[in-house]
Amino acid sequence: MRRPRKVKAEINVVPYIDVTLVLLIIFMITTPLMNLGVDVNLPESEANTITIDTEPAVVNVTAEGDFYLSIGGEFELIDAESLEKKITAFITVNPDLPIMIGADEAVGYGEVYQAMVVAQKAGAKKVGLISDPASLQKK
Repeated sequence: MRRPRKVKAEINVVPYIDVTLVLLIIFMITTPLMNLGVDVNLPESEANTITIDTEPAVVNVTAEGDFYLSIGGEFELIDAESLEKKITAFITVNPDLPIMIGADEAVGYGEVYQAMVVAQKAGAKKVGLISDPASLQKK
């Protein structure tokens, strides 16, 4: 007499592992290609670079005059009043937080000055401007 076979109640996980690895590879390739910043055409300058210990809050002013704020993350579109409130909140927590302002070359002095005034009203002690290093080859 033969005994009847027992049914195995197992899940074959090999296909799930394959799919997971393919998804992991796709995310590893596409993540660095994502554009997380704001397109700002910074002016060139021969100013010395500075080094700072903490990650700064970055305010970008676009050619249209819009403000974008980034504090260790993605840039978010923000108006001048909200910008001052957010910077004030972060300065309250970290009084030595540096504020870096980057503006498009096409932006007028007034918009850059407005961003600096907002940072000053918020209580920032360290405010700097961001630029691209000057080209090594002069035309």
